[in-house]
Amino acid sequence: MKKILFLLTASVAIMSCSKVKDGEYLITGTAKGIENGKTIILQGQDPTTKMTVALDTVKVENGKFEIKGKVTEPAFHALIVQGSNAPLPFILETGEITVAIDKDSIHKSKISGTYNNDEYVKFNEDLTKTQKSLVDFQKKNTQKMQAAQQAQDTATINGLMKQYMELQTEVQANSKKKYVAYAETHPKSYISALIIQSMIADPSADLKKTETLYNALDESVKNTTPGKEIKTKIGQAKMPAVGASAPPVGSAK
Repeated sequence: MKKILFLLTASVAIMSCSKVKDGEYLITGTAKGIENGKTIILQGQDPTTKMTVALDTVKVENGKFEIKGKVTEPAFHALIVQGSNAPLPFILETGEITVAIDKDSIHKSKISGTYNNDEYVKFNEDLTKTQKSLVDFQKKNTQKMQAAQQAQDTATINGLMKQYMELQTEVQANSKKKYVAYAETHPKSYISALIIQSMIADPSADLKKTETLYNALDESVKNTTPGKEIKTKIGQAKMPAVGASAPPVGSAK
């Protein structure tokens, strides 16, 4: 009995430590090496115009910054550090989001703390491994290609281009498999909705497979903007084409 009471008390204590309520977000950031007074801009997308807009601006103080607000659903946003042209993409959602900015390489900054952001990091790491062979090929053959172009060595240029295209096709096929596998195993992930959304826009994609993946999504993901758009697109795709003849009267169903 004492053990149960202890667990309940511990659970309550953990819940009470949360700094945000449902529908709120708190971005707690560290920005080591960035001067006091430098601004951090939170960028989002206007739901009507789809244009990028600044939602909030804060200043770095003693290597730290904090942004708090309300959010209705997960969506990709970005942080812009003054003096850097590279945005730092992340998923703005309910919860406490931790950001550790790398001032020298913004893309190496770390984002964690909420389910979708943690999944986004892992998804990108896995995808990077899948695409590594393509990156390695580019690094290995860049100088060789430049030398061939200067010498107008078409045989070497064409050979390298052929190898690159073959490797690219293979990497793209493997990446697609990764996308589908991820969506199949992560029904609560916002990223799964984005993957399925891209599939429904691909004419070569299997509509039945896309619909199956959508139906397996958690209701919370179905209710996001991408989730609603997927449902609409699936409905449109299943409608008979304009001008298509109706089945003959009395035909077998």
